[in-house]
Amino acid sequence: MGAESDIVLLAMVSLLSACQQGYYARLVGKSRMKHKIMPPSVTGPPEFERTFRAQQNCVEFFPIFLLVLWITGIFFYEEVAAGLGLLYIFARHLYFRGYVAAAQDRIPGFYLSLISLFLLHALAVLGITNSLLKKYLDVNIFKKVHHMF
Repeated sequence: MGAESDIVLLAMVSLLSACQQGYYARLVGKSRMKHKIMPPSVTGPPEFERTFRAQQNCVEFFPIFLLVLWITGIFFYEEVAAGLGLLYIFARHLYFRGYVAAAQDRIPGFYLSLISLFLLHALAVLGITNSLLKKYLDVNIFKKVHHMF
């Protein structure tokens, strides 16, 4: 297999997340039709505004998610990044569903998505640091930790 086998899980999680984004955009469109709110208006009944805001928040976090997902997968471990990516997608689902129901119901999903983003970010930093140390100082943290266990 070629290099694509090294990133297939990252690609799968990215595509799944993009489908989720599309689904949320569709739900905003359905809410617009239900409440007769024509673009570019973004105000209306609370249900519409919560749906719109939940989708916009997901869009705002999407580039951050993709960036830390791919950097973690490339510089740390693809499987770990993909697992945390799936956790993030699940957390966004909880967030979106909760926000549409009631603004305060978004909190558990929001915190879970922040935790998964934080872990992805921390592992990305660790992976990049290891790569820099290997390249410039011939020190491999991962190898040293692996030998300890």
